[in-house]
Amino acid sequence: MDDALKLNRDTARELLNRFGSPLYVYDEEILRTRCQQMRHLLQYSGFHPCYSAKANSNVELLKIIHEEGFHADAMSPTEIALDLEAGFLPEEITFYSNNIPQSEMLEAVRKNIHLCLDSLDQLDAYGEIAPHTAAAVRINPGIGAGHNQKVITGGQTKFGISLDELAEIHTIAEKHDLIIEGLCMHVGSLFLEPTVYLKASEILFHTAMQFHDLKFLDLGGGFGVPYHGEARLDLTAMGSQLDQLIQSFVQTYGRTIEIRTEPGRYVSAECCQLLGTVTARKHNGPVTYIGTDIGFNVLMRPVLYDSYHEIVGYSDSTKREVSTVVGDICESGDILGNERNLPVLQRGDLIGVMNAGAYGYSMCSNYNGRLRPAEVLLSNGTVRLIRHRDTIESMLIQ
Repeated sequence: MDDALKLNRDTARELLNRFGSPLYVYDEEILRTRCQQMRHLLQYSGFHPCYSAKANSNVELLKIIHEEGFHADAMSPTEIALDLEAGFLPEEITFYSNNIPQSEMLEAVRKNIHLCLDSLDQLDAYGEIAPHTAAAVRINPGIGAGHNQKVITGGQTKFGISLDELAEIHTIAEKHDLIIEGLCMHVGSLFLEPTVYLKASEILFHTAMQFHDLKFLDLGGGFGVPYHGEARLDLTAMGSQLDQLIQSFVQTYGRTIEIRTEPGRYVSAECCQLLGTVTARKHNGPVTYIGTDIGFNVLMRPVLYDSYHEIVGYSDSTKREVSTVVGDICESGDILGNERNLPVLQRGDLIGVMNAGAYGYSMCSNYNGRLRPAEVLLSNGTVRLIRHRDTIESMLIQ
């Protein structure tokens, strides 16, 4: 956790007093550092990382990521609009569809944004409304990796076109006079060991030999960060191995093409700490519960994926205890962290949740009528509000 955003107690208190609790706090320097690390993943001159905005789509953060030389991939028309608002050009955005209606395909076409289609049926649907154009398709490499079964996207999942259906891609493309300009894949989310990713990349390079008009190959994302003190993903070693695979492919394919990745979490996770306030403590049987205002409407990952986030306690106490940190949602599953060794926390103390910058605010909701928090950006010694906290009045407007 040495590379994640750290705050001291006085700063945390000052931020919550000013902007309210809970609060997402981002650090621009860490965000830019992660962008630069990913941008230099490969030596291959045709490499371009594309930020996956589903991880965090705050426009001010997207502006920084664009300044760092990234392109973008979007999962919905709303994400396309956010990317455009942040300064990404239409040609820098790819719409990675998943079971979308033709109306969304047409909207992307009208904005000159290229699509990556996730199934044979979606490719056929696209061809019906946009014949004589180009599109990419997502291939399922048959293998996957990830921190939870729910985020493994390769193999037996709903994603991508199976390798045994490649011939049908050509049939549909010929039917609608489509050029297959790109192949994409994704093995899963939050891997810290690259073996499966590298193997899937080999499969994609081999598959690409069956397509002669490619402009790019997208190797996907899923690059993990250490939430629980694990060793960091070795980008240098991984990049070196990928470069070797790419050079071999390019030599066989006969020409250079663009190589893309889709990092989301790696870029934005560690630049954020989610601050909250202790609202109660209680004992039920042998368990000490620390109640906070960080319910799963504010941070969904622990209840959705059983994900681990380090929790920091901001307290005057020098004593420690094992406690379970919970939120303010009326659900038994509203648990932020089980059996954590923390300072003895009392009502009014603060907590910080580390590595909250990816799939944190982007998964926020108003469940139980709770208000989504504000977001602030720390930059060169200044603090700037980059998203207002919800109000009850804003929720009443129809």
